[in-house]
Amino acid sequence: MSRIGKRPVAIPDGVTAEINGSELSVKGAKGTLTMTLIDDISYKVEDGEIVVKPANDTKRARSYWGMQRTFVANLVEGVSEGYSKVLEITGVGYRAQVQGKTLKLQLGFSHDVDYAIPEGIDIKTPDQTTIEISGIDKQQVGQVAAEIRAWRKPEPYKGKGIKYRGEYVFRKEGKKK
Repeated sequence: MSRIGKRPVAIPDGVTAEINGSELSVKGAKGTLTMTLIDDISYKVEDGEIVVKPANDTKRARSYWGMQRTFVANLVEGVSEGYSKVLEITGVGYRAQVQGKTLKLQLGFSHDVDYAIPEGIDIKTPDQTTIEISGIDKQQVGQVAAEIRAWRKPEPYKGKGIKYRGEYVFRKEGKKK
């Protein structure tokens, strides 16, 4: 039995959810998200909650149960509150700024890195060393943050690079004389 899957997903005020065939659509103040439903799981919208249960007793249905419930919860939270990730840039001369629908990064390369901001994502740079990524789709926000971080991962000797806020980078000592 899935501990996560047993709990129904509460629908907050201002959010509506409906099932149309094999799609669940959730509408809220921030926007609308849809998800394709799988056949091994049954979904019901009742009494201000979305109930997710396995449709049969197969191993696949039991293994997907908790994951599908989490996906539904992410949809509801995304349209009501949204998601955000903050990246911090460390390094001399490393900086970022938003110009229209492009994020310009100076990361010590011989050229600037231009990152096209995808649809549905909002990127802000309150200062030159902080990047705030926000949106309603949790997977898309995380993917954009990972793609930006991949340009310069934090290195263990001087700590230079792009890291998530709150991420701990294990620092090495280096050579001793």
